[in-house]
Amino acid sequence: MATLNTRFFFFSLCLILSKEASSQLDELWLVGDDDDPLNALQTRRERREEKCDYSVGKWTYDETYPLYDSNCPYLSSTLSCQRNGRPDSYYQKWRWIPKACSLSRFDALKFLGKMRKKRIMLVGDSMMRNQWESLVCLVQSVIPTHRKKLTYNGPTMSFHSLDFETSIEFCWAPLLVELKKGNDRKRVLHLDSIEDNARYWRGVDVLVFDSAHWWTHSQKRNSWDYYKDGNEVLNSMDPMVAYERGLTTWAKWVEINLDPSKTKVIFRTISPRESGQKCYNQRHPLPSSSSSSNNSHVPKQSRVLKKVLRRMKYRVYLHDITTMSAYRRDGHPSVFKRSMREEEKHHHIAGPLSDCSHWCLPGVPDIWNEMLSSIILTNVV
Repeated sequence: MATLNTRFFFFSLCLILSKEASSQLDELWLVGDDDDPLNALQTRRERREEKCDYSVGKWTYDETYPLYDSNCPYLSSTLSCQRNGRPDSYYQKWRWIPKACSLSRFDALKFLGKMRKKRIMLVGDSMMRNQWESLVCLVQSVIPTHRKKLTYNGPTMSFHSLDFETSIEFCWAPLLVELKKGNDRKRVLHLDSIEDNARYWRGVDVLVFDSAHWWTHSQKRNSWDYYKDGNEVLNSMDPMVAYERGLTTWAKWVEINLDPSKTKVIFRTISPRESGQKCYNQRHPLPSSSSSSNNSHVPKQSRVLKKVLRRMKYRVYLHDITTMSAYRRDGHPSVFKRSMREEEKHHHIAGPLSDCSHWCLPGVPDIWNEMLSSIILTNVV
């Protein structure tokens, strides 16, 4: 009797396992990809990678970094901290390790191969220009000198790889919506108008946006005198209410004018900045457990952005770089935004010449671009 019970148990177990295997196989075939189970497995793997939260992890010192040097000809002088006399290079050698998944080292040839005959455009403010310079420097070293060039068109600048027929473009649009001068020469921020900027975004295969810093400038630094929303003109408005209305205009434009099968849209969260002397003479990242990194604090701009993205039907990929960058006070130019004498550096430590907003290159934005490349390699056809 015991033998019969044992045989029945093993028979039942085999039946259950067989059903599970069959169910998994059915799931593979349902995924499709020309009825090729290997492609289906690849699709499932990519979907797992797509769900990876790259924003949670830690910085690890890695001697194999940086991936290019400060002699990259496409670097702005204000970001070339080594050329401007920064004495240490530690800030160039930190690699981001996500907690729950892996992040591949940037592979220029693989990136160009994926983007062959395609355009990628980074749209936004000077922080996005910072990231664009990083991306161009990561890519350009594998391209012969006579097979690459820069072109300019209005608010855009484009780096071209002629052999791959790929362009990496930057479009200056820090508020996304339109900023114009009225008849009285006053500057008017049109919260419901975007086409003057958006006409440059048409026909692009991958669009990467950011827009956060300019919305929270102090009253003295505002780039506008009035807000306009429809027929309503306002002297003042809660910055985050204005930001949400501007982003809503952007979201409507995306959904009306873009085809998700042809254009992938990515939105990068706000790049953290420090005030005064907090980034001066910093040599190492803050520890991951540091409360100073604002790890538990989600900036109000990010909350507004996520609220708008949740309302959209168009699939927008969120590129979250805020918390991981907040650990990197050491990565800002500080007084090394330009060449200066030693006595000048100490005189301007806490003054307006200390830049704790932008990032030295090579540096932190290179890691943003490793994350961006992973998003693109996984999601762009």
